[in-house]
Amino acid sequence: MARWLLPEGISDVLPHEARRLEELRRVLLDLYRSYGYELVIPPLAEYVDSLLTGSGADLDLRTFKLVDQQSGRMMGLRADTTPQVARIDAHILNRRGVARLCYAGSVLHARPLHPLATREPFQIGAELYGHPGLAADAEILELAVESLRRTGIERVRLDLGHTGVVRAILGADAGAAAAADEILAALIAKDLPALADTVAGLDPLAGDALLALARLHGGREVITRARNVLPPLPEIGRALDDLEQLARRTTADELSIDLADLHGYRYHTGVTFAAYAPALPGAILRGGRYDDIGRAFGRARPATGFSIDLRDLTRGQDDGARAAILAPCDDDAELAALVRALRARGEIVVRRLAANEIVDGVDFDRELKRVDGRWTVVARDADQLSR
Repeated sequence: MARWLLPEGISDVLPHEARRLEELRRVLLDLYRSYGYELVIPPLAEYVDSLLTGSGADLDLRTFKLVDQQSGRMMGLRADTTPQVARIDAHILNRRGVARLCYAGSVLHARPLHPLATREPFQIGAELYGHPGLAADAEILELAVESLRRTGIERVRLDLGHTGVVRAILGADAGAAAAADEILAALIAKDLPALADTVAGLDPLAGDALLALARLHGGREVITRARNVLPPLPEIGRALDDLEQLARRTTADELSIDLADLHGYRYHTGVTFAAYAPALPGAILRGGRYDDIGRAFGRARPATGFSIDLRDLTRGQDDGARAAILAPCDDDAELAALVRALRARGEIVVRRLAANEIVDGVDFDRELKRVDGRWTVVARDADQLSR
């Protein structure tokens, strides 16, 4: 095998994609700052006992692990940034009130999320700590939708769920709780035959509710249907009330409700959501509420947030090279001053290093030439544009 080949699922980010990714990173971080979110940059690696806190087995399997040769302790390369930001909020910032934090950086997956996924996503996201109410969920949902609009997605579809519904059903029946893993797998896959087999021996009230849950996906009317077919448990009523209010307040173009979308069930504690866009497969944004994540760090805090893999949004895109100015190889002081002034105005100016140097990968639509004894920006002719 050639020594320069990269591992499966790992790839370089080439100029056109890197340019677009960096543009989106700047746009989104500026958006989050306008809402009062502060940027934090956690380390790429830390001890696994804090890196995996509250994240469940899924993240454990996706985390690369290595032994720290200084301490002898097991370290991990982050596969998700949220636990690190929770540690910063709970253990380092230690603020009494609401904290709004955001982040942007690469994460590394030992196992891809799906066969076509990269194992090195570029994750950007926002987290709100310290407020248990629906106002925090509404702000995060608004920011999530606006994030996708700022990336150029014109029509955003939002899928809302709530882990409190299935938690209430499982909590009300010991048999259902014991079979939770099988029930959750069948619900996520919408596998009705497998779900029917799993709940066959349960109390009919719990079994019927779980079978109904698998069919409770669609438009806003799902909330009304759920009130009619699910047990009248207080926890279910509160969860449906939350979904109803958020559905009224969302700014998404399309909204669906899916009470059986239980991705991250072990991690999330309330409202969950995913966002989709035309022509892009799978969810491009996921988030939700995950209260008490800071408990292991000595301070339990209500929390809600979301993350986006920017590489999902930039993969395969080529927005074309930005028009640039070609400057000749010349030591003239007037030329140097003009080049500096053009760059200060935001222009891309590339100076030849030799008279006949070939400059690839840049779209030069103008060049600097002497006209009537002065350096002037002029348009390149059709023949020159092809070179």
